[in-house]
Amino acid sequence: MMTSRSFWCSLVLLGVFPLVTRGWMDVDRSRKLYSDAGRLHQEDSRRFEVTRRKVLYGQDGLHASCEKKYCGRGSKCVVNRDTNQPECRCVEDCKSSYMPVCGSDGRFYENHCQLHRASCLQRKKIYIIHSKDCFFKGDTCTMADYSRLKSILLDLQARRPSPSSSLAKDRVAQKRFLIEELFKHLDLNSDGHLSSSELTQLMKKEDLEDDLLGCTLEDLLQFDDYNNDGHLTLQELYTAFQVVRLSLPEDQRVTVTTITVGLSAVLTCSIRGALRPPIVWKRNGVILNFLNLEDINDFGEDNSLYITKVTTIHMGNYTCHAYGYEELYQTHILQVNGLSVGNMFYVFSDDGITVLQPNECEIRRHMRPEERIFTSYEEICPRVEGEDTQSCLWASAVNVRDKYIYVTQPKQNRVMIIDIQTQKAIQSLDVDPLPTKLHYDKSHDQVWVLSWGDMRQSSPTLQVIPEASAGENPRVIRTPFEGVDDFFIPPTNLIINHVRFGFIFNQSKHAVHKIDLETVTHIKTINLKAHSCVPQAMAYTHLGGYYFVQCRRNRSVAASLQLVIDSVTDTVIGPNGDVSGTPHVSPDGQYLVSADEGSGRIRVQALTVRGEIKLIYDLKTNIRVSDLTFQPSFTDGNQYYIYATSHLQTDVLFVELSTGRMNVLKNLKDPITSKDWPWSSYNRIMKDSGLFGQYLITPAKDSLFVINGRQNTLRCEVSGIRRGNTVVWVGEV
Repeated sequence: MMTSRSFWCSLVLLGVFPLVTRGWMDVDRSRKLYSDAGRLHQEDSRRFEVTRRKVLYGQDGLHASCEKKYCGRGSKCVVNRDTNQPECRCVEDCKSSYMPVCGSDGRFYENHCQLHRASCLQRKKIYIIHSKDCFFKGDTCTMADYSRLKSILLDLQARRPSPSSSLAKDRVAQKRFLIEELFKHLDLNSDGHLSSSELTQLMKKEDLEDDLLGCTLEDLLQFDDYNNDGHLTLQELYTAFQVVRLSLPEDQRVTVTTITVGLSAVLTCSIRGALRPPIVWKRNGVILNFLNLEDINDFGEDNSLYITKVTTIHMGNYTCHAYGYEELYQTHILQVNGLSVGNMFYVFSDDGITVLQPNECEIRRHMRPEERIFTSYEEICPRVEGEDTQSCLWASAVNVRDKYIYVTQPKQNRVMIIDIQTQKAIQSLDVDPLPTKLHYDKSHDQVWVLSWGDMRQSSPTLQVIPEASAGENPRVIRTPFEGVDDFFIPPTNLIINHVRFGFIFNQSKHAVHKIDLETVTHIKTINLKAHSCVPQAMAYTHLGGYYFVQCRRNRSVAASLQLVIDSVTDTVIGPNGDVSGTPHVSPDGQYLVSADEGSGRIRVQALTVRGEIKLIYDLKTNIRVSDLTFQPSFTDGNQYYIYATSHLQTDVLFVELSTGRMNVLKNLKDPITSKDWPWSSYNRIMKDSGLFGQYLITPAKDSLFVINGRQNTLRCEVSGIRRGNTVVWVGEV
């Protein structure tokens, strides 16, 4: 197999790096740099892999083709004949191109494709290290010797009489002519290919053994047989002597690229030519290719310049040219826009905090467990003694006016505050042990915190963080309420813009307690004993002014009862017919959806302006609903879909609310087990993107799925995110 010494030789011959006076570089220092670069690259490779699984759904279920499936480097998509489903398999061969790279396994590869193919076949990560060590193992013909060989060949050819050489107009044309004549001289049988025997014969004929030191003419084959076929063509000899015709369109000599802070930028060099030498990238005259910069660390198979996580410091001019051809260069002007922090999902998982842009399924930011909190300099997720890996544990999170995110860390007994503008953890607040539930009361700018005390919930407490959006010196106030197992505060929306009252309840008492949110005081107790109702969940609609209370299922009652309470008189009107299950009210207040986990029934009722409650339809499903949310229709005005996840199944149900027409998104992988999610009954959440958003997100055990609500289809899967069951949506800010 051909080695790459010719590649490195060309750099020296062309004056890119001085060989004689200083050598390539200090070897010990370079090895350290390359080792550090490899480590950084390896750490970066552990980041999440985004698999875009764009699929179409119809009456026949899931249809997919390789046109809709993305496979990683070194693999390609094929359709499995047995399952008729697309899957990724390692590529069988690579294109014949010579862009030498060294792998982290110490092996030399002819190009990036060969390295990624080997990584796929061996099922282990092999990353590129910018080290020359594997290029020159065991060679007796050094770079200097090989350079000397080619210089001698050109000198000998120039001495041979050739009248037509005077026709060459410039140095490049003259060199090209000499190579052509040299090829004819070496090609003894005139078949257009130089073989090993021909080169050996000429070596003896010219008596060159003593002049070339450790090299022979056969080293031309070893170094520059690009297609590795055992012969040299004229084109390969051109390349060996750096005679290449390059071009750059006039309109591409200067290009402008504009990118947003936090995104990745790819600058591609437009210089073209057969067997074009590798591309040199410069900034202010400094070569970037071998600096091992953390944010510019992969030049790709096409020699593009990759900049990860662009910031304003990356603004400026970047130039590219082919090795040895500095006179032909392209200038890239990189302009950087401000930080875009809106329209993102913040996902809290075992591996930290992931900021996901759903439209492109792109991870914009990843805050790892070892990152520091700004004010205290504590780690986001402190390492637990005895555990091998540093991981995070979250329970609940809320968006505070698109300025901050408050999120609970149960085992740390604290609430962490994330600044949305800077996308950094800025502070943590100590709260009572095991904080498990948060709610943001927008009307009073308060965050309510429910703590269990211990895993048996033996000493629960309710606390309030006032002036939550101020961001200055936040404090925690413990409320006087005792024995609080859960609480309910109606959410605000376009219709309900102020909420005055909330409710707290103990899941062993037949009552709900009404509280004033502004003064944080108890107003009255609404007794439910007459209906043997122990409250478990609540919902509210402004149409009719009703509270709906789900009663806890017990052994003597086949189905969990649902009560209706008048919001003005606080009177229990009575049961909501025979409807049971967790109540959910649509954002416009016109629909009540009750999902019974035990039976799988979903009943939808219409709420009229007259306060009437009418059953529209009763859906019988086999889905034990974990969570449910509403998605506005993009085809019918003032209409909604409901999306529901399952406690146990991999399917997601979506229903057209006005008609009851059902469909299913299949195979969204297994949910997080209830054992791994003890903080609530919602072991698989369904999070929407606001009143006017089109995307939803739902976590599986080890990945996330983004759903396009406009088309009711799966948008993509983001793999490698474990236990990402705490999600916050941040709109435009």
